[in-house]
Amino acid sequence: MKLQMHSIHFDADRKLTDFIQRKADKLDTFYDRIIDGEVFMRLDKNEKNANKIIEIKLNVPGKQLFAKNQSDSFEGAADEAVEGLRRQIKKFKEKVVLANQ
Repeated sequence: MKLQMHSIHFDADRKLTDFIQRKADKLDTFYDRIIDGEVFMRLDKNEKNANKIIEIKLNVPGKQLFAKNQSDSFEGAADEAVEGLRRQIKKFKEKVVLANQ
């Protein structure tokens, strides 16, 4: 799956972007028709702890799925966002299967 990575007001490390890409690629096992996606990484200046925010948008045929998470590390936020997208994909896939029956 092709993901566009956007780091807002900082430069993201290659290891971080590779980590997020690997996590998101696992979503293909649940639904193989994911078109592409975008990842936004930003730092919340107002927060002391849990100041890393990850937003992930995925485009699937006929719909856009979105997850946003905030944690004290980008990896933790990415894990939780991908888990949220996994649940959304499963629900979406069930609806698509029911609609086609």
